[in-house]
Amino acid sequence: MAEARKAFLKTVTARSDIALSVGVIAIITILVIPLPPALLDFALAFNITFSLVVLLTTLYITRPLDLSVFPGMLLIVTLMRLSLNVASTRLILGQAYAGEVINSFGNFVVQGNYVVGFIIFVILVIIQFIVITKGAGRISEVSARFTLDAMPGKQMAIDADLNAGIISDQEARDRRESIAREADFYGAMDGASKFVRGDAVAGILITLINIIGGFIIGAALNGMSITDAMRTYSLLSIGDGLVTQVPALLVSTASGIIVTRAAATSNMGSDLVDQLTRQPRAIMVAAGALILFGMVPGMPTVTFVLLGLAVGSIGYFTKEFQKKTAEEAKEEEAKAKETEQTKPAERTEDLLKVDTIGLEIGYGLIPLVDANQGGDLLQRISVVRNQLAAELGIIVPSIRIRDNVALKPNEYQIKIKGIRVAGFELMLDHLLAINPGYVEEKLDGFDPNEPAFGLKATWIMPTIKEVAEANNYTVVEPSAILATHLTEIIRAASSEILTRQDVQHLVDTLKEDYPALVNSVIPEVVPLGSLHKVLQSLLGERVAVRDLPSIVETISDYISATKEPDVLAEYVRMALKRQITEMYKDNSGKISVFTIDPAIEQKMAEAVQNTKQGLMLVMDPAMTEKLLQQIGKQVELMQSSGLAPLCICSPNVRLALRRLTEAGYPALSVVSYNEILATAEVVSTGMVRLQDDN
Repeated sequence: MAEARKAFLKTVTARSDIALSVGVIAIITILVIPLPPALLDFALAFNITFSLVVLLTTLYITRPLDLSVFPGMLLIVTLMRLSLNVASTRLILGQAYAGEVINSFGNFVVQGNYVVGFIIFVILVIIQFIVITKGAGRISEVSARFTLDAMPGKQMAIDADLNAGIISDQEARDRRESIAREADFYGAMDGASKFVRGDAVAGILITLINIIGGFIIGAALNGMSITDAMRTYSLLSIGDGLVTQVPALLVSTASGIIVTRAAATSNMGSDLVDQLTRQPRAIMVAAGALILFGMVPGMPTVTFVLLGLAVGSIGYFTKEFQKKTAEEAKEEEAKAKETEQTKPAERTEDLLKVDTIGLEIGYGLIPLVDANQGGDLLQRISVVRNQLAAELGIIVPSIRIRDNVALKPNEYQIKIKGIRVAGFELMLDHLLAINPGYVEEKLDGFDPNEPAFGLKATWIMPTIKEVAEANNYTVVEPSAILATHLTEIIRAASSEILTRQDVQHLVDTLKEDYPALVNSVIPEVVPLGSLHKVLQSLLGERVAVRDLPSIVETISDYISATKEPDVLAEYVRMALKRQITEMYKDNSGKISVFTIDPAIEQKMAEAVQNTKQGLMLVMDPAMTEKLLQQIGKQVELMQSSGLAPLCICSPNVRLALRRLTEAGYPALSVVSYNEILATAEVVSTGMVRLQDDN
């Protein structure tokens, strides 16, 4: 049975377009072809049924777009009613009989008095034309205007959510489509309401034509007396008017309901009961007023008193329900507090725990974190963690965000393992215009240095954003500044952030794809501690550890020759030469470097010693100072040319040279010849010599 029902519904749905086309053609056909009374009865009954279904459907929808087909459907329904009016008029004037439905409506409503029937008909038309249709049309007109005015703001909100990573591209497209459909719907409803108003006017005119025309035809052509002609055609015409105006009234009411459902959260029945019963005092006051009305002399006392008691009962039980709900909520809150109080006291050991990464903010920056105030910092931080994980190949731990009253209102500070490493002061009502380095045009505002890269920047008002962008400034929001700063701090401190527990997790993940490698190497051949130190060494020089299989294999190949993590890291760097080569290529595919005089490299190689702190360069202090000065000149030369400073040297002195320069020149990267592919295009910008002229 269920399968048969599904098959039937599938067939109906698949052929719905054909059914609609046939229906429209049938409506047009009725306008020109005489309709038998029995078929007219069926059409009138279908009209009433369909209108009732439409009205009830609008009561159950929660938003207008749930019935977005309504404007087009309204045109078809109006055309159907008018075609039925034409068909019934043809039968009334031609046969003085238009089927049982019209005859029954006339006799039942009019009760033999066509004057009363005509008055009822006019009242229905007035209700539809002046009250319902006019109000619904006005609502549609205003809604269409406001929806169009709000579209730019809604589009900007969607773009902001998309840029912040809150929603996906598909969700953004769906939201934009929904906004466009909403504007189109209200615009279409504004025009469709004119159909209903025109239908009401046409109903009055058709009824008058039927009465006057029927009276003339009955008295002049059919030999009826004036009284019989007036009674017969008046009853039929009024019955015809009523049988078409009742469905019209239902559809008009539906149109009014659907355009007023903009702020709905549930179906109309649920919203109505929920909102009317929120104030039981108002219900009880109304009950008292009803009872007082019943005490007025001449009023039906029993009716008003019974109604007042019923309404009062509703108010009383509603109040009791709310009181019970409030008591239950208090009990739940008390239980929660009791549970909180009965929790074991925080251990002293827990107070000693240090967050790996911490972000502390002043109270003025709380809106950046609060989503209810439009803050998107949490989403940005989530994006930062995912980005760094994909880039570096490590798991970035959760970032604890706290407010700190000791900070300035708009200040933040970033901590690594409880120690402050960076901070900055934001201006929430401004934007930061960053000078990429070649813009000479000055902007009005406060000029700090951008915190992540130290670039020159200016805090500007949002009103001059377009001016700044036109002058090639990069304009960013405060939350983006903080997120970028945090990204660079984590990237620079990644070797310190990586813990042995994190390495174990990386190994466990690696084991899922490379079980043979892990089972045969870790920890028997490659201890976890050695792997941890090698990974830290690589991350310390911003070499990603995504290719963990190659790293583990390389360590296992050379660990029999040396246990020194620094030396093992040098072997791993050589194995990752393709990755390192790509790291230092510029947009043109070239690698710009400065080199070291071979004579100096020879002296450095002789001065390299293996100490407790690892490989160190032990040279004459005067020579060391001179060497650092010459390296500094090459670094400044490359930076002034817009290049990232990079030194290339022999493998046997690379690590020692890096240790020598990392304190004075942290931006300088040092690679060996064995870490660059032979096919790479390397361009030398200079050579470090100890002679003064170089």
